[in-house]
Amino acid sequence: MRKLFARPGFPPLFAGLSTSMLGDSVMLLVLSMWVKTLTDSNAMAGLTFFFMVLPALGAPLFGVWVDRLPRKPILVWGNLASAAAVLPLVLVRDERDVWLIWAVAFLYGVSFVVLPAAVNGLLKELLPEDLLIDANSGLATFKEGFRLFGPLVGAAIFATAGGWLVAVVDAATFVVAAAFIASIRVTEAAPPPRTGFRDEVAAGLRFIVGERVLRNVLIGLGASILVIGFFEASIYALLDAFDKAPTFAGIFVTVQGVGAIAGGLTASLVVRRLGEVGGAVAGLATMALATAVEASAPTMTVVLAGAVVLGVAIPWTFVAFTTLMQRRSPGHLIGRVSATVDVLLSTPQAISLAVGSLLVSLLDYRTIFWIIASVMTLGALQIAVSLRDQIRSHVRGAGTPAEPAPAPAPAAELAGGADLL
Repeated sequence: MRKLFARPGFPPLFAGLSTSMLGDSVMLLVLSMWVKTLTDSNAMAGLTFFFMVLPALGAPLFGVWVDRLPRKPILVWGNLASAAAVLPLVLVRDERDVWLIWAVAFLYGVSFVVLPAAVNGLLKELLPEDLLIDANSGLATFKEGFRLFGPLVGAAIFATAGGWLVAVVDAATFVVAAAFIASIRVTEAAPPPRTGFRDEVAAGLRFIVGERVLRNVLIGLGASILVIGFFEASIYALLDAFDKAPTFAGIFVTVQGVGAIAGGLTASLVVRRLGEVGGAVAGLATMALATAVEASAPTMTVVLAGAVVLGVAIPWTFVAFTTLMQRRSPGHLIGRVSATVDVLLSTPQAISLAVGSLLVSLLDYRTIFWIIASVMTLGALQIAVSLRDQIRSHVRGAGTPAEPAPAPAPAAELAGGADLL
């Protein structure tokens, strides 16, 4: 970590991203909690997350602009725009204003597409490849670690002062993040010559389809995300089963944050030992185990124990995958690859959230959790079997990948041939 923070530009980037993560941890659970409180509907609360992931369907269009423009200004202006986007929440008064919460959730989702894609590109500009794991692990530790108190703070502010104050606090963190990132001194590589817009949109998907390792990890991860969204609506059904108030969701997520700190701190060790592919498999398998524990839990204490294990697994999975994507994607395509990944993962997530909102009205939460655990296990097995050579080679070679990351190809070659869509 010392080498990481000695790199020029990374400390203010880390400070800015950490600040906005704090705001996210305070706000995100409040959005669904607010809808649940106003409507007393688990299904409508779950739909809040559906609106949040919906913008990812247009991610390739955003990705083109992320690759065309310098990443630092995108992050600065994107954070300021996000601050403005959450402020309309101060106008919410009763059930008739739920549409406004959903509108803000949608705009939040836009920021979740654009800002991470720009971050991935800026990290490739600032850091050598061997430090990407440490950067992703450190960011994941802070992001998940904020679950220790962020949701509780958000729930406490919501319960005492109302959601309007949560919105103001969140907006302030975006402004502070923009200020930190604006102080970074970086000379970014010039973007490649532009080709046709349609070809540029297709370039990210073309690269993923032709990249064997990234493609197979995405298949397993996407299959898992197809059911992970069931959690969002089911969590309130679980709380109802144990006679807990909706605000107890803040405690649940905070307990999960305890495990997430351990997962974030150990993610770089796991990924270096098992490789990005093996780390993703280990993460998904552990998530499946934790979900099975929660499905069979006789008491809330056991449920919370499963939440701790789930928290450990989340950073393992996504640090491994994010590092894999950053390492194997050419710099001039990282925005489009990242945005295309958003579509490939958020589309099943959106479906999952919508289906989950329906299932919670038809099935017991335990049945839903067993479905989640089973599909995640199959996702982990798919990656492990299809890329067993990668895992075996990395473990035996003490970190040497079975096949090198692809060399950056000319922009015209990667962007052309949109007929493959």
